Amino acid sequence: MQITEVSASGLKREYKVVIAAAALESTVNEKLEGLRERVNMPGFRPGKAPAALIKKQYGKALLGEVMEEQVNTALQKAIDDNKLRPAMQPKVDIVSFDEGKDFECTIALEVLPEIVPGDFKQIKLERLVVEPGDAEVDEFMTRLSEQQKTYEKVERAAEKGDQVVIDFVGSVDGVKFEGGAADDYPLVLGSNSFIPGFEDQLIGAKAGDAVTVKVTFPEAYGNTDLAGKAAEFACTMKEVRGGTAVTLDDEFAKRFGLASLQELKDNIKKDLGQEYKGMARLKLKRGLLDQLADQHSFPVPEGMVEMEFGQIWGEIAADADRLAAELKEEGKSEDELKAEYRGIAERRIRLGLLLSEVGRINNIEVKPDEITRAMIEQARRFPGQERQVMEYFQKNPEAAQSLRAPIFEDKVVDFIIEMADVTEKPVTKEELQKEAEAVAS
Repeated sequence: MQITEVSASGLKREYKVVIAAAALESTVNEKLEGLRERVNMPGFRPGKAPAALIKKQYGKALLGEVMEEQVNTALQKAIDDNKLRPAMQPKVDIVSFDEGKDFECTIALEVLPEIVPGDFKQIKLERLVVEPGDAEVDEFMTRLSEQQKTYEKVERAAEKGDQVVIDFVGSVDGVKFEGGAADDYPLVLGSNSFIPGFEDQLIGAKAGDAVTVKVTFPEAYGNTDLAGKAAEFACTMKEVRGGTAVTLDDEFAKRFGLASLQELKDNIKKDLGQEYKGMARLKLKRGLLDQLADQHSFPVPEGMVEMEFGQIWGEIAADADRLAAELKEEGKSEDELKAEYRGIAERRIRLGLLLSEVGRINNIEVKPDEITRAMIEQARRFPGQERQVMEYFQKNPEAAQSLRAPIFEDKVVDFIIEMADVTEKPVTKEELQKEAEAVAS
């Protein structure tokens, strides 16, 4: 076997592999002899079938098997001898192969770049801090009580806060549109769950009344065919239901499995604190990743970038409305938008490689019990199907391992944050939410 480096440019490597015909034939003959001892052929006792007959029937399959083994051996030898760290699965191309002649192929691959992490102690970060107060707890309690409110039929005009049952049919320029109609729809007036202005026009109507509701879809409406357009909804009021507020007391708390109202409030305050910490962490992590991206510049494997870009663009292109909206909003051509997302893909790959290298150097690992906990958390997202979800992960190791990446990333991020210079900044809940929305956009 001869392995020759053909080219080495940047992160790309290419090798020519030549395997002598005699070596291939010798290995095939060895496998044929071993097969001959086991195979049963009509008319011959086990192990007594002629070698020529065995070769005629199984020779090509064994030759293919030997070629694959030899190529894998050559690939591993090239990796070991040159101390390579492949970024992706190598590409093998057969150059020439004829029976009785040398086999020749090329192996092309991209390697991981040399990465030198910077001094993380020089990174300066700001952690936003919000301590939930009584006002936030009371606000949450109010929303919780609204959700538990009961409604009963009343014989009067609808008021804000009532639940009404309606039939409606929507149209634009006299033409009905898909998804614009429903029967027996329960709607709480003042919930703002419909288009702005819709609910207000039902206030004052009684059961049996027909009401024509006129609204204009928001410019940023999800369905671009309706965005910004005036519409009419022919509504029939079928029933008005008055709401009965619940009393916030210990009995109310027992609906949630708690002993007292104070315990419910304490739990809400704790949960709000965790929610705020999660939002603050997203902001902190974005700040860290931005600095890491600015401070580290190294080449990244083109194949990895193209694969990441393909996934990103595939999701966008699959939604024609989303693509059209982005092109309109950004004022760019499709090629310009692709270039922008390719840049995003390159940044993601570079940061991913950096975090991976930091984890490797510092022996950061994801333990089996951490993956198990992640599996349990995923299962909890599907009430009533927990067992099926767990079985899916147990039967599909690749799916289970897909949970490893976010855990590993968070552990590396935490490792870097521990070394960074982090200062805390008290902010209001509104300021924190604004920052979190900016990170998500």
